[in-house]
Parts: sequence; C-alpha cells; structure tokens
Amino acid sequence: MKQPNQTRRRKVRVLATLGPSSNSREMIARLMDAGADAFRINMSHGKQEDHAKVIQMIRDIERESGRPATILVDLQGPKLRVGTMANGPVNLTTGQAFILDRDPTPGDATRICLPHPEIFAALRPDARLLLDDGKLVLRVVKVTADRLDTIVEVGGPLSDKKGLNVPDVVVPVPALTEKDRSDLTFALGLGIDWVALSFVQRPEDVSEARRLIGRKAALLAKIEKPQALECLEEIMELVDGVMVARGDLGVELPPEAVPQAQKRIVETARRMGRPVVVATQMLESMIKAPTPTRAEVSDVATAIYDGADAVMLSAESAAGDWPVEAVTMMDRIATAVESDPGYASRLHFTKTRPDPTTADAIAEAAANIVTTISAAAIVCFTSSGSTARRVSRERPQVPLLIITPKLAAARQLGLLWGAHAVHTRDVSSFEEMIEKAKRMALRHHVAGAGDRIVIMAGVPFGTPGSTNVLHVVSLTGDELRG
Repeated sequence: MKQPNQTRRRKVRVLATLGPSSNSREMIARLMDAGADAFRINMSHGKQEDHAKVIQMIRDIERESGRPATILVDLQGPKLRVGTMANGPVNLTTGQAFILDRDPTPGDATRICLPHPEIFAALRPDARLLLDDGKLVLRVVKVTADRLDTIVEVGGPLSDKKGLNVPDVVVPVPALTEKDRSDLTFALGLGIDWVALSFVQRPEDVSEARRLIGRKAALLAKIEKPQALECLEEIMELVDGVMVARGDLGVELPPEAVPQAQKRIVETARRMGRPVVVATQMLESMIKAPTPTRAEVSDVATAIYDGADAVMLSAESAAGDWPVEAVTMMDRIATAVESDPGYASRLHFTKTRPDPTTADAIAEAAANIVTTISAAAIVCFTSSGSTARRVSRERPQVPLLIITPKLAAARQLGLLWGAHAVHTRDVSSFEEMIEKAKRMALRHHVAGAGDRIVIMAGVPFGTPGSTNVLHVVSLTGDELRG
C-alpha cells in the first residue's frame, strides 16, 4: 500500500467497479495502489451479504492506508424485460408481424409476454421498441390495454428475458423498485458514500430516493434515458452528481448523437457545480486484452479534456482478465492529459459563473489568486464538503487539499475533481487554522518551503456553509517541527 501521506497529483478521479475479478482484499488494495480513487458496487449482480463483505474490506484497507475510500452503490432500477420462449430462441425476420401481450404463456416466433402493464398505457402507434440492447427494433402498429401489435424493423434472434428499451416515450415506472428499496436500506446501513439511481427520466424520479437517503449519503443520477436530457437542469438541481451512462443512452439514442449528449451533460454539470462521471465501455477491449485500443484511449482523454470529474471502469475491473492493468491505464491516460500544456485552457471552455453568494465569490477569488501569485496549493477547511465543491468547480491549476473533521465528507469527496481529502480534528481559532494548513500542506506534499498557499475557511469554525475567509501564507518548512 502507498504511504498515508502520499497525495495523488492526478486531478481527475478513477471509479472502479468491483466484481468477480476484483472483490478480494488483495485485489482491492492493488486497485487502490494502481490509481482507483473510488469503488462502485453494482447491485444488479450478487447478493447483499457478499456486497457487505466487500464493503468491509474497503473500510479495512481505508484504515490501513490512511486514505479515505469512496464507495458508490449503484441501484439496479426498473429494468424492463420480456418473458420466456416455449422452445428456446426464435429468429425474428425483418418485416414480419410480432405481438407483445400480457399473457404469461411462453412465447414463440409470433408473440411473447411483456409483463409491464405501464408500457401498454404509455405507448402510441409508431413508437419504437428496442430489444436486447437495441439489436432488434420493433415499430408499434396498434396498442390496446393488453396487446401491442408491431412490425419488425430490424430482425435477429430473440431469447428469454431480454431487456426492452422504450426510447420514444416516458414510461411511468417508479425509479425505485422493491429490490432497490431493500438494497438502499442495506447500503445506507453500512455507511456507503454515494447512491447511483438508474434510469432517471424526470425530476420526480429522484424525489423518493432523496427522501429515503436524507443526509446519509450523496445522490447521483444516471443519465441513460433520452427523456432525461429534456429536463437535465431540473434533475441536476435535485441531486449531488450525475453519471453519463453511455450504455443504455447509446441504445436509445442514435450512436452519432451520444457524443453530443455526453458533452452537454458534462458541460451542464460543470456549470451547475455537480460532479460528473463518464462511464461505460471506456476501455472495453481490456476485458480480455492487456492493452486498450487507440480509439478507447482517445475516448477517455476526450472526457478528461472536457472536464469530467471522474472516469469509470465497468466490466474491465469487475469481470475482466486485467483489472489492475485497466486501472493503471486510466491513471496513465489521465496523467498524460493533465500534463498537456493545453489542458488548463481546454478546461475553461465551459464558463462556470459563480452564484451571488459569499462562498462562491471567495472560491472564484481563490482560483484567481493562485494564478496571480503562483501559489502552490489551495487548502480548504470544510465540514460538509460544500466549500470544496465550489473550489473544484473553478478547476484550479494547483492541488486542492481539503481538511475536514467529518469522515463522511472526506469519503464523498473522492468523486470530486482535484480534491485530496484529509480527515482530522477541527480547528477552533484563526491561528490554529493557519498553522494546521501550513503543516498539512507540507505533510501531504502539496507545497514546500518558500511556497505560498491560499487558505479558505468559514468563521465561526464548524458551521456548515459559512465560508467567508480567504488568507494567503508563506511556508518556511519549519512547520512540521511544531
């Protein structure tokens, strides 16, 4: 394991999904050493008791390493699926008629059960139905309360329980299923840091999760439905972060529309000060190969140049043959992009105008002061993490050292661009704040003797949301002796 005081200089975060290839204590430690800043637990697979063991392993490694570890639990959401076939897979031919109905009898080459009554109520003629991740395309001809008559536009094999996507309408299904509620209660009970909500279509979809979570964790909305793009800002107002989930988004949108959607989501999140994760198929070939394709490397680099807070590995780290190598490659790509002299200017293509608050004004000023006086780092005191999020939004060119008395806040900041969080006791006076900032900057190697640092805090200390202090100090190098 790396030493507790070694700060990761890379600013973009790496989120690694854990699974059969990586859910041992040894592998989790190796992934953290290779560059993983946060870990995703996918509730679509596995049992709660197995996930509990993995979460405990992460917490054990966290204590040993001295580095707060971020855990994101990804809820399965309302996955729509067709029923079963009577005699195995069938082949649907382009141009043929095909029926989806509510009859639970196993299907054949002419029909299959669709056990989701809400779809029948939402659909209209001419809507598309996508089966098996979009490999088959049906066009609705006629709709009744218990039957959909369709024409096959793109044929192919259809087998049991294949997924169904409905890209052209908002399907009034709850964003939280009974399984999701159970998984959410389980995860919150174990003190996880982020909850990812799947298949968000509209602002109302996040309200129940927001109410159930309260302040126990941060909430991230996965943008994977075209309908979510129509009310993107309204959704972001209600959540703490977003994910560009390009898997289902790429099924329901034309492939050529996905890059534009990705850039729009990232830009909107940047502007609104929400952490944004770019996910799905980033290094897909590394599931089986020890190196990625050049196109995949360019894809990851583009997300980083656009200013994403984090890039995510899915099957590459969860079920692939090369999980450590995949994380290492993410780390190498990010480090290379951030060393590009043009990276900083690319980051600021997106204008992030501050809100008319004291905290936002101070955050913007801190980023400007760093450039003007060539300061080495920003040291930010926070209890809730809100000050850190404001500063990160400005994408400063120097390390952002976050000092917080709340371990939960330190853990949640693992998805935040540039943030290196340190959990330590709170300060009680201005003088103590200055001395601690100088000492921590040296200890965590974000600044050295002779450097200047910019300090941000709120007075009175320990009051969330009270950022009102901006102070510049010089380091002598003697501070560690105190």
